[in-house]
Amino acid sequence: MAVVAVAAAVIAVFAGQSQASGSSHRNAARSAAAAKETSTNWSGYAVTTPGVTVTNTPNGGPYSDVTGTWTAPSITCTPGATTASAVWVGLGGYFTNSNALEQAGTAADCDSSGTPSYYAWYELVPANSVTVPIRINPGDVITTSVVGSGANVLVQIKDRTRNVSFTKRLVATNIDYTSAEWIVEAPSSCSSNNFCRQLTLSSFASVTFGKIAALANGQGGTLTANPGWTSIPINLVPQSRRFFGNVDSTSGQGAGGANVSTPTVDGRGFTATYTSTPGA
Repeated sequence: MAVVAVAAAVIAVFAGQSQASGSSHRNAARSAAAAKETSTNWSGYAVTTPGVTVTNTPNGGPYSDVTGTWTAPSITCTPGATTASAVWVGLGGYFTNSNALEQAGTAADCDSSGTPSYYAWYELVPANSVTVPIRINPGDVITTSVVGSGANVLVQIKDRTRNVSFTKRLVATNIDYTSAEWIVEAPSSCSSNNFCRQLTLSSFASVTFGKIAALANGQGGTLTANPGWTSIPINLVPQSRRFFGNVDSTSGQGAGGANVSTPTVDGRGFTATYTSTPGA
């Protein structure tokens, strides 16, 4: 995304860049158990495989495919308040020592005049996010996939409502396939020297993910039906823990957050809900 958002393991991850000086989506903080975690910038779910870490998987990790569907949210903007939000699926970036994340999704931002903007993007951290040339309207049904094989990454974003899609094959400078994620994020704005400031989360009401699936070591799974994966719910609470990057998080004090529901019975869906009182 155009903001340079960052996401990373203090359970703060950035998924897309918001339209500022630069943005990227990096990682979030997490614990080994499936207990609900809190993150400065991520809300959603991550899946990992017990025993797999960034350190012991120098060639990337077991996850090779992630997909999910959601309805692009409508946001509420207020003149004078610049906000940003990103909804995405991705591979990698969950562990605090990760230096890579492959992701794609949509964004909903407010500029200082109170005007909203909606767009699609992809990002291969540590590179900046890239805006995708398809129009996104609030209410559009979006399906996004990220597929990785070594340094080769395929990203696909489909707007099912408008029957348009974007597919691109990329080569990543760094890779991390140790996790898969479905995330709503508060992106960050980054300067040319890679100093990032987390942006206030846009008021998006709620985002419901569906048709969730991932592939690891050739075996498919969901949030509840998987071959031994650990499924980790994450709530976004500003000033908790960040995932990825050198970020000044003081700007997030008092900002909104997001809470996640339990997964659906089949593990293929959940809802992230905006809250003006995160952590309450």
